[in-house]
Amino acid sequence: MDRFLTLTALRRITQLFFFVILVYGSLFLTTFYSEDKFTQAWPSLTCAYDKQSSDYCVLIPLQHQMDHRVAGVLDGSISPMMGLMGTLITLVTFFILIVVLNKAFCGWTCPLGFFQEIITMIATKLRIKQIKSLEFSTIKKIRPIKWILFAFLIFIFPLLTGLGFVGHELGDPFCKICPSRILTTLAVGDTSQLTVDNSTWGYMTLSIIADLLFGLMIALALFVKQPFCRICPMLPMQAVFKKFSLFRLTKNGSSKCDNCSNCVSACPMDIYEIANKEENKNITYSDCTLCGRCVEFCPHDDVLSLKYGPFTPFSSSKEYFKKRNKLDISWRKK
Repeated sequence: MDRFLTLTALRRITQLFFFVILVYGSLFLTTFYSEDKFTQAWPSLTCAYDKQSSDYCVLIPLQHQMDHRVAGVLDGSISPMMGLMGTLITLVTFFILIVVLNKAFCGWTCPLGFFQEIITMIATKLRIKQIKSLEFSTIKKIRPIKWILFAFLIFIFPLLTGLGFVGHELGDPFCKICPSRILTTLAVGDTSQLTVDNSTWGYMTLSIIADLLFGLMIALALFVKQPFCRICPMLPMQAVFKKFSLFRLTKNGSSKCDNCSNCVSACPMDIYEIANKEENKNITYSDCTLCGRCVEFCPHDDVLSLKYGPFTPFSSSKEYFKKRNKLDISWRKK
């Protein structure tokens, strides 16, 4: 098997394509004004603060709508129709996109996810000792964090800002600390988002957290796969709608699966539940990004599959596993 004919190779090419489109897209697709971008509900971390981007993620409008619109509905200053219509449009657009590709937006298009994978690949080539998989006890402690961030940074703090209980800096708190805001602006030569904003104590605190989080993400990516993805509030947002999607990961273990745990070792999110014996079940777990690595490294025919509607674009097989595993070992040794 040629190294460029694997599912991972196809995904890397797709990630690179979307990195270019989503970070530099306005240079040849649109202007930098947000109303001219593809959608205001993209299910991956594309950033409006990058003035050359062609899109931005759903978390941006949701925070602003909570602050400027929904809060107004709650305090009676805005009519429900005017206050909720924008949020409804954002959620419907997001829902349609998730129905089309589900959580593959994270594993195949997100610029920040791609950046973390590149850092990990570089660390592998530098022979830096990496953690193959985090302990399940550690994973269980990490998983709730993304839901807490989702609740407080996307909804609660922006609402409290709109209602006047907290300062304006918490009107879009996730954007203030999001590593993608720094990554995508740096990628176009803009260093303004990397600086510390000392206009108020609140802004200064958030900008310091942002810089520290960006640096910590890079440092951790040298040793751990996808460190920020594990706490990203985009995953809970997608998890709400994932059951309606045409694209999914399924397992038909029955007697074929011998619990070898290759799937868990290959999974960049350390989803131990993939190894559970299931029969004809959708196992697109909340942390899954549909990268397909578990399917690639399953040594059994048709146990794990990526399905799209009634179709099966990719399924595990003994022959593919042998060749894919050989390529993986060869790549790590070079």
